[in-house]
Amino acid sequence: MANFPTVEIGVPGDKVRVPRIGLGTMGMSAVYGAVDDNESVKVLNHALDIGCTLWDTADVYGLGHNEGVLSRVLKERRNEVFLCTKFGVTFREPGSESISNFADYITGSSGKPDYVRKCVEASLQRLGTDRIDLYYMHRMDPSTPIEETVATMAELVKEGKVRYLGLSECTPEELRRAYRVHPIAAVEIEYSAWSTHIETNGLLDTCRELGITLVAYSPLGRGFLTGQIRSFEDLPEDDW
Repeated sequence: MANFPTVEIGVPGDKVRVPRIGLGTMGMSAVYGAVDDNESVKVLNHALDIGCTLWDTADVYGLGHNEGVLSRVLKERRNEVFLCTKFGVTFREPGSESISNFADYITGSSGKPDYVRKCVEASLQRLGTDRIDLYYMHRMDPSTPIEETVATMAELVKEGKVRYLGLSECTPEELRRAYRVHPIAAVEIEYSAWSTHIETNGLLDTCRELGITLVAYSPLGRGFLTGQIRSFEDLPEDDW
């Protein structure tokens, strides 16, 4: 097993340590080309075998498909995983067609209390678990006060369905407003040498002030920082 460095995550009085490097599973659901669920399951099991136990998914990834793939491993190894999923991006249900890009199905965002509850129940069912370790609001809803959304999320904590709350793609002010309702354990946002805006817009400082863990997505700039892409000619024709 690899010796992954760890970081503390949680809220005052209830914190755990998780690997600094997590596994984002979005690409296992038709974003970066053809997918093979059986191969994805092999990757998930290998991740656990080497100690990569922080997994990040969302209900919109593959329009539910992604959570379903994870469930195939979680049914045997749930207690090994720090499981993160997200809600808040609304989408229309697919028909029988093959999904090549789930972004085509996105219709907006919602943080309405009834939608929060609908989403958590659906995610729990797809994941095949009775609890989510970290539940993020994926995108902010401009039509619903964040206080209402977080108050409903806090009820899920009291009910034992969720352990920690998180926000994704929020502003410093939205984060402060949310934190006044219930402690926020993590903020997920793009952060890398490719994208450093949180260093100047106040979000990174707010996370430090409130003791909130920052979870960086696309830390390699969606592949641009891997050294494999040196010009536009290196991009495949179907790159979007």
